Amino acid sequence: MVIVNYVIMCMVFGTTFLAIKIGVDAGAPPFFSAGVRFVLAGLLLFIWMVWKKRASVSLLLHKEMWLTGIGLTFGTFSMLYWAEQYVNSGTAAILSATGPIMILLLQAAVLRERVAGKAMFGCLIGFAGVILLVLPQVSIKAGMFWLLGCMAILIGQLFYSAGALYSKKVIQRFADTSPVALNAAQMMCGGAMLIVLSMFTERVHMDSMLTPEAIGSLLYLIVMGSMVGHTIFYWLVAKTNPLFPSTWLYISPVIAMVMGKILYNEAISSFMAAGAVATILGIMFVNTKSRRPDSEKGMYRGHSGVTEITRRQ
Repeated sequence: MVIVNYVIMCMVFGTTFLAIKIGVDAGAPPFFSAGVRFVLAGLLLFIWMVWKKRASVSLLLHKEMWLTGIGLTFGTFSMLYWAEQYVNSGTAAILSATGPIMILLLQAAVLRERVAGKAMFGCLIGFAGVILLVLPQVSIKAGMFWLLGCMAILIGQLFYSAGALYSKKVIQRFADTSPVALNAAQMMCGGAMLIVLSMFTERVHMDSMLTPEAIGSLLYLIVMGSMVGHTIFYWLVAKTNPLFPSTWLYISPVIAMVMGKILYNEAISSFMAAGAVATILGIMFVNTKSRRPDSEKGMYRGHSGVTEITRRQ
């Protein structure tokens, strides 16, 4: 079940960079559209969880939901949405692939955990593969806003990495609450902060939100990108560890390449093929090592409680 959910998550997340770009290019305010996306997606999931009696409204009052929302939703997507005004989706995918590497570095530098050399080597191979895969297709104009956009995505990945690590502790702390409900709560909290940010920084014209491109982008990102993709991500964090689900960032450029070939008959160059092979090899190195501590050795405290949660999903 872990592998099936991982594949679904990769397929969903592999299309979200383009969906965000379509909405932003259609004129949707980045912070506002991101906030609406996560508030609505989180609200629908949370109502369902409350109806199923797997969550209570009081969950939204816990500081852990807001802290997780800052990392996984507010910090990550405020940076990404803003940056995609100036950076194309291919470049965004490359820069977002630094997430798993940052997780390993945070584990080593902040949490003082020993990181296996094999896992670090796999991350480096995977990141090199992403560059080989996407770089030949990217036209880079190194203007000021392009550089700021690149820096913003990297800052967002720091938020993402910290949020992914912190979410593991939150899942264990709220062992009697479904990870789906925890994910819904953090999306609502992060989305609310995005809307507040929009109120102070953007002028929202509803006409720009009502174009077919903006509506289609928003609906796809709400249902598939947030409700489906992020729920599976949170489930995988509970079932394995923060690093394993994060390797979807290496898969997304591969998915884009395959879809381009099938739907638009785009050529696949030798650089792209080499990048795809290197990416998959890197993920194999990372995943072989990263799944073992939780599944075999019980590295994290409260692992048995997390297993019980995921078994009930």
